[in-house]
Amino acid sequence: MANCHDQFTDFNASISLTHDRKKKLKKSRKNLRDRIREDFKQNHKDEIKPKFTSQGSSEMKTTINPIPRTIEQDGITKTITKYDTDDGIYFIGPLSQRKSVQTYHNWIWDAVDGYTGVPPVDKNTCVRTKFSDGRHIDQPIYFIDEAYPDEPKLAHKRDGWSPSDPRAFSNWFNDQAAKNEQLRRFVKYLKAWCDYQNYQDNSKKMPTGFVMTIWAANNFSANSRDDVGFKDTLENIYNTLSYRFQCLRPTVPAGENVMDGFSYQQYFMDKLKSFLDSAKQAINETNPKNACHKWQKHLGSRFSCANAKDEDEGAKSFASPAVVTSNAKSA
Repeated sequence: MANCHDQFTDFNASISLTHDRKKKLKKSRKNLRDRIREDFKQNHKDEIKPKFTSQGSSEMKTTINPIPRTIEQDGITKTITKYDTDDGIYFIGPLSQRKSVQTYHNWIWDAVDGYTGVPPVDKNTCVRTKFSDGRHIDQPIYFIDEAYPDEPKLAHKRDGWSPSDPRAFSNWFNDQAAKNEQLRRFVKYLKAWCDYQNYQDNSKKMPTGFVMTIWAANNFSANSRDDVGFKDTLENIYNTLSYRFQCLRPTVPAGENVMDGFSYQQYFMDKLKSFLDSAKQAINETNPKNACHKWQKHLGSRFSCANAKDEDEGAKSFASPAVVTSNAKSA
């Protein structure tokens, strides 16, 4: 049985968000917070002042480096990398002082406008600050009635004030990952798989990282080897979704099916089945190089096969193999 555990751990290092990019996000997040605080001091002196909480994949340590994309902008071809972080903005006070959803969106948009050369985007769920290199910071807005401190409401432009607690979700995931850090790696592998599929065909969409995080946690299968454990986790996800295609939110609003309205169910299931079939073949391979290429077919060239042994691990004895360092599989 070919062992590709080392290739997976190398892949994890390759796709994990780099230190420099983390520093960029952290610095920009701090500057945006300072900008918003100052704006409230100057323009909203009598209003409830905002508090901030980092949330999402950065708090779960599952942020990945996405594959760079080439875009056309003002007649110029440029390469961008779309990585991001979420920074929740919380207003805590008596319900009587709560303003409308759109008022809060307007205030935050006005405060961050001009920080970059790209206008912010007022989305249904957040205000997004975009940067020229492709990264962005999403700032969802919440109000917490001080009488009910454990029931934050998201300022959703379409749905109004909606129950939502991303802090509880991070705690839910981190509690599970604390039992086995392998889960964080599996989430990143799934995110990287989706990113590669979206890169290959941008006419359809794979599920979000949020969805993949829930599916991974609910179907996690631990193993001392990442290749075996990840294959088993893929199989658990496939079997679960074959019975009922859904993704139920584990925290507020608990039980919500976040896959309602997803348009590419059959496309995703076909992709998942193909990935699982290749994973099974890879595990049953005796040649690590051949096994690695079966994984690489679905994960892309960042899943390097350069250091995979090109020898039959099932053989009792074999001649010293030639050193093979090529990454991609020859045609």
